[in-house]
Amino acid sequence: MGWKSRLPLGLAIAFIVVAPAIFGSFTITLMNYIGIYAFAVLGLVLLTGVGGLTSFGQAAFVGIGAYATAWYTAVHGGSPWIGLLLALLLTGLVATILGAATLRLGGHFLPLSTIAWGVAIFFLFGNIDAIGRYSGLSGIPAITIGPLSLGGNTAMYCFIWGLLGFVMLLCRNLLDSRKGRAIRGLRGGIAMVESLAIDFFRMRLAVFVLAGMLAGLSGWLYAHMQRYVSPAPFDIRPSIELLLMALVGGAGHIAGAVVGAAAITLLKNALQDVLPLFTRYSAQLEVVAFGVLFVVILQKARAGIVPMIARYLPRPRLVVPGQVPPLARRGRPVVSGQAVLTIQGATKRFGALAAVNDVSFEVKGGEVLGLIGPNGAGKSTLLNLITGTAKPNAGRIMFLDDEVTKLAPRDIAGKGVARTFQHVKLRPNMTLLDNTLLGTYSRTRSGFLAGAIRLDREEEKSAQCEALQQLKRVGLAEKAGELAGSLPLGQQRLLEVARALAADPVLVILDEPAAGLRSLEKQILSRLLRTLRNEGMTIVLVEHDMEFVMNLVDRIVVMDFGSKLAEGVPAAIRAEPRVQEAYLGGVA
Repeated sequence: MGWKSRLPLGLAIAFIVVAPAIFGSFTITLMNYIGIYAFAVLGLVLLTGVGGLTSFGQAAFVGIGAYATAWYTAVHGGSPWIGLLLALLLTGLVATILGAATLRLGGHFLPLSTIAWGVAIFFLFGNIDAIGRYSGLSGIPAITIGPLSLGGNTAMYCFIWGLLGFVMLLCRNLLDSRKGRAIRGLRGGIAMVESLAIDFFRMRLAVFVLAGMLAGLSGWLYAHMQRYVSPAPFDIRPSIELLLMALVGGAGHIAGAVVGAAAITLLKNALQDVLPLFTRYSAQLEVVAFGVLFVVILQKARAGIVPMIARYLPRPRLVVPGQVPPLARRGRPVVSGQAVLTIQGATKRFGALAAVNDVSFEVKGGEVLGLIGPNGAGKSTLLNLITGTAKPNAGRIMFLDDEVTKLAPRDIAGKGVARTFQHVKLRPNMTLLDNTLLGTYSRTRSGFLAGAIRLDREEEKSAQCEALQQLKRVGLAEKAGELAGSLPLGQQRLLEVARALAADPVLVILDEPAAGLRSLEKQILSRLLRTLRNEGMTIVLVEHDMEFVMNLVDRIVVMDFGSKLAEGVPAAIRAEPRVQEAYLGGVA
């Protein structure tokens, strides 16, 4: 990373360090609140901006953390540090329960559910005698580190911002790790994520719990700085403000948490000073002002302040790792000619329509099998049955010696099946390298903690070398540091192929990989597939380009109206009258 890219960060750190010597007590207190809010907003950055889950209940988790430590320290005289553990454990437990109950909801139902339980938790705070009902709890002690009390503004400032910097560093490390890429991949949808052997629901739950625990940490700091808690700051409106902070700062960027928290807090403070000079309805106009701000942001900086600034900064250069041990290979548990995939009477109905009707065939080890047929023949549906994205109404699907008919897509992928999609599924805001690294998920093992504290660096280097090698095979290595969304459609399809190969699969399923490719790109893909066949990989290819298919595959299965029409070598299929009639519109 060059000095121009580091300059904004350096200036920000310098400002935070010298602020206590420059500003008075009121400004330092205001910055303390900004830091506290930033912890909760950081959780929303991970949850909403990165993971794609919208929550209106973040303030409720802040309240759980605040009340947990307040109850333990003010009522029972306990240590604030035990109160921290209690706050994190309680917010993590509640987030796990709520997430398990609601995260399977899709569309607008999930945000609505967060509003429901956020409001419920707020009213719960106001109706429990042990925590003071609506009167709240007072007498909360200051945090102490040995003999040092953090009751003063400056001491608390140093603690909050030092801790915030450390937590932001951990989150940055996490997003640059195996688990972090899986979180970033959640926006690609369940089909893409599970095809990479990632448990979609567990990953959503993990980031939801992490966001809740960051809110709990925010609540712990709030309680011990404020020294008093009541239900009012944990209603639905503060949750909306926290979400607005994330959007204003840049919901997909770690730094956006601080920038957004600062922008909204300072604006809110300025409005509270200025509006009473002009009207007695300042509280109502404050809401109007925030609404106008939101509209302006959507018009001028839709992605937030940080991405808007980042457009004018040079992108960090890609650092290519040196000589590192390669990732362990899956190996080829089959010999040439042995059945890798066996489909027996597969049937899939959608109401009265039989999209796949009693289809049976085998795919043998080390061969390229073409699956062809006119549009609507049921080819993609059959691929979905093979990969577990859809479940058959009848029939069996065997992979190697295991029946995979009822397995989840992630489990089938974990056994050595990789795929591409008819409609490209990539993460456009991730680089080509990171998209390809997603394919190595099943071949790597580092967890959340290892990623956050950088214990995964050797494995990451090996994974990067593997990803770069696969990008080189499809002719995209020179663009490894570019965003996937900047590629034309043909190259996006090649990137999907590279991602699939990074999993080192036994069987790779390619759904129209040559669609949108130019002549030279088709030649590169054809050479690559021949090389893979020579290496012992088994390939199922769905493609409409007959010249591409006939010159590449070993055998062909033809489908029409959901049924298998013919099966054989390319020359026999080309001469088959039924195929010509179904696929070409009549016998030549």
